[in-house]
Amino acid sequence: MIQIILLGYFMMCVCAAEVVDIVLSCTLVEEGSGLGGNGGSSLFGRTPVTLVLRDIEIGSDQSPDTLTPFFPPLVPNPDLIVFETKVSTPGIFDAHVLLHAECNDQEVTCEISLYSPPGSQKGSDPAHFLVSLNIKEVDFSTTLILQTLTVEKNELTLIQNKLGLPLSQTGTVLTKLIFVVFSNVKFVSALVHGDTVLYCGFKQPAVPLGQEVTVEWRLQHRGKGKKVVEMKTKLDDKELNPEVHSERKDSSLDADGLRYGNASVTLNKLKVLDEGTYICTVGIGQFFAQQVIQLKLFQSPYISLSEDKLVLESPHTLICHCSKFYPLDAQMEWFTLSPTDTEPKPFPQEGSLSGHRQHGDGTFSQSSQITVQPTLAPGTKVTCRVTHEAFDSPVHVSATVQRPDSDSYWWFLGFLIITVLFFYQVMR
Repeated sequence: MIQIILLGYFMMCVCAAEVVDIVLSCTLVEEGSGLGGNGGSSLFGRTPVTLVLRDIEIGSDQSPDTLTPFFPPLVPNPDLIVFETKVSTPGIFDAHVLLHAECNDQEVTCEISLYSPPGSQKGSDPAHFLVSLNIKEVDFSTTLILQTLTVEKNELTLIQNKLGLPLSQTGTVLTKLIFVVFSNVKFVSALVHGDTVLYCGFKQPAVPLGQEVTVEWRLQHRGKGKKVVEMKTKLDDKELNPEVHSERKDSSLDADGLRYGNASVTLNKLKVLDEGTYICTVGIGQFFAQQVIQLKLFQSPYISLSEDKLVLESPHTLICHCSKFYPLDAQMEWFTLSPTDTEPKPFPQEGSLSGHRQHGDGTFSQSSQITVQPTLAPGTKVTCRVTHEAFDSPVHVSATVQRPDSDSYWWFLGFLIITVLFFYQVMR
């Protein structure tokens, strides 16, 4: 297996009035070559290579004259590896992001591996390469399948020493783009019990690679994998009678959307168990490519106090309830703000936390309690502040200290005196 890793450096060149070429300076990584530490075998050996993406369309606001032209080596060198491919059709989704990555200080990663379609023999002609392009700082993730072009051989034809492939007159490995699978969102956040769409798209040439398309979504979480939904259909079938296998209730694919390259999955009534890494695999004919999307679930806690008014005639317990939240981490802190203070102060004692209680839907609840002394001045606010990643900022709930009701005091005193007199008469 051969892999290429892009280190982040690239140049651009003019190809036509409204298209440019992007040249990626890469590292070829070969499995099982080189020496590792302590004299052992390394998993990968590294060799400098180049990847040229030709005919990238640019917007009207970008002038081709401002871009640096690419010049192939004056003398072809069979030791150099230069992949060259036209990407104008079927095209790379959001290719302009690649064009501006260097100017925006974004790290681009490109991995290429030798791809063997099912049923093909090793070393068969043409050869195929699987290319993964990814920009860490933005939502750009694309997988390409390249197919080598036929090169007329003669006694002057050079053969690339490492790959064993014939080179063009300019010393490049000529390929064409035949299949693209992409996603414009790598990380998705959604609410527990809510709905979401995980986007996955694909492109193929005007002359289809095949009429039967297969889309499969799988979920990987904590070392375990399971199929979510799979659909098979024929693009040339006017009725589009898809064969669907769904192993997750409330998940669906749009059969009609496959005509337009939409392989997205809709997940309804999300549960905590739906969180994890989703793999979208699209297959047309004998070619398959994937995209990976992370789904993160949230549920903001419902926060309440055991009471909102405090009449302190003796030490009193105040409880802050934090209910039905996800993920697990929620922080509860206590503060007081007296009528004479301008800023809240931490409560003298830390709250006593209960254990986490997990509900059937995977969410959690927890509570914190404090003992409020009657020495607090009336008008003082006692506040529970809750911090959770589902909140943009901490949430506060407060209870206010109030004076004891004087009428209630005299009623209580009168009731107490009558009770004492009653028992006195009984005991006589």
